[in-house]
Amino acid sequence: MAPTAPRSPWSRVGAIVLLLTALLSLIMIAFAWPATRSSVHDIPIAVAGPPAATAQIAQQLAAKRPGTFDVTVVDGTAAAERLILDREVYGAIDVSSGHPQLIIASAASPTVAQALQQVAQALGGAEPAVPVRDLVPLPADDPRGAGLAAGALPLVLGGIAAAGLLTSLVVGVARRLAGALAFSVTGALALTAILQFWLGSIEGSYWFNSGAVALGIAATALTILGLESLLGAAGLGLGAATMMLLGNPLSGLTSAPQMLPSGWGTFGQFLPRARRARCCAARRSSTVTPPRRTSGCCSAGRPSAWPSPAWRRCAPRAAPPRLSRHPPSDVPRRRPSETRSGPAHPPPPGVSPGPRSALSR
Repeated sequence: MAPTAPRSPWSRVGAIVLLLTALLSLIMIAFAWPATRSSVHDIPIAVAGPPAATAQIAQQLAAKRPGTFDVTVVDGTAAAERLILDREVYGAIDVSSGHPQLIIASAASPTVAQALQQVAQALGGAEPAVPVRDLVPLPADDPRGAGLAAGALPLVLGGIAAAGLLTSLVVGVARRLAGALAFSVTGALALTAILQFWLGSIEGSYWFNSGAVALGIAATALTILGLESLLGAAGLGLGAATMMLLGNPLSGLTSAPQMLPSGWGTFGQFLPRARRARCCAARRSSTVTPPRRTSGCCSAGRPSAWPSPAWRRCAPRAAPPRLSRHPPSDVPRRRPSETRSGPAHPPPPGVSPGPRSALSR
């Protein structure tokens, strides 16, 4: 009769239960806290028109909604539209014609667009409803932008899964790097085809959209591979946890980075998941950017698709390969007659061999 394995002590069971409880609480805080504490603050908008009218609008916004908007004053409608297309602002209040009108970009953030409409109607008071013009609308097949918001999670999961499988099944930094880059391309082509041709959640150039998604997947996979090369299994877990518990809830994809608790939205934009999310959000409509800016993939006017330098430094190419317990096949094995101090060569003629030191034994 084979001996049975000893049973685990109850103290270990209790410790695992407490650890799982703490982990579950951490996940709940990471996902629920930014959502429940989000508010409209420091939203960049433009006010277009004559100086006297724009000054009055800016004063009303500061008085009725202090700290809500970051106002940029421009001369006319064309300048305001340019700021919106360049993703410098989320919308504009235009009084160039003498009557206020609201210009929004629902593709940039449906939540912010709705908040701007409420503010514009409050500024109008008893006057007729302020006309609203959506300069960058959401695609007709996905007017709420639900497809992209729901499809963002599989993007980060794909990067985590790629890093996990490559570290488990592939040996060699160069091969892992090649596998991650190849998967970034093929995965991006597949996911973009689903989002664009089946769900209709994004529009524009399929190849440029795929390139943006590929850069995001590569940012996640290469970061985790680099951390695993530096820290081993702990780095793999640290990278996956960072992408899921920080990059996912702090991306601001479903609302806007400015609506997250102060400071956290800015921090989240430096993570690969958030940078990819804002890049994809900018491509919900083909009118978001002209072709000359399609490769820029900006958020608030700054390039955001390519991972930031801090994350690129964690790429596997920056980490030396870990030493293996087994020497490579192209390295000759030491013969029994060779010692750590080198191979045993016969002494020169006329020189008698000295006593062997303890280190060479």
